[in-house]
Amino acid sequence: MNKRKDNNHTDHVAIMKKSWGLLPQVLTGEKTIESRWYMNRSAPWGKIKAWDSVYFKNSGEPVTVIAEVSKVLTFEGLTPIKVREILKAYGTQDGIEEKDIPHYANLFKDKKYCLLIFLRKAQPIEPFTINKKGYGAMAAWLSTPDINKLRNYGKKLSTNKISRGNIKVSSH
Repeated sequence: MNKRKDNNHTDHVAIMKKSWGLLPQVLTGEKTIESRWYMNRSAPWGKIKAWDSVYFKNSGEPVTVIAEVSKVLTFEGLTPIKVREILKAYGTQDGIEEKDIPHYANLFKDKKYCLLIFLRKAQPIEPFTINKKGYGAMAAWLSTPDINKLRNYGKKLSTNKISRGNIKVSSH
């Protein structure tokens, strides 16, 4: 991944719900948008921009994927109707099947803010664990000027934690 060489680059860690099964979709290119829905402006609101890097991990597992941000859209003052419109326009790129949009519209109907983070160049990386100290145990998004500040060095990982198998990584 070619990082843009400037002081404005930020690394992010997106912590995913494993039960939603979205991480493989990021790798295959089926999911090219990561959405975050909030009641209040929460990280990475105002912190993420094009050229930043997003590292992905399932909750309770190591970081295994990196992608580059191509653009970010923000939506404020959401209503249930606006939530449904966003999901209809961008849901499939976000890894949501059309038949599941009503479910997610109901899930997010009371949210007031939405971030759509457009991804490119997703690829698997050597797994590593992170230290969330200072971010809160329940944090689902971490932002840092340098990913190495969050890495747990010296901690051995089991090689059976991730299977790269027949995952095809596509370029965007």
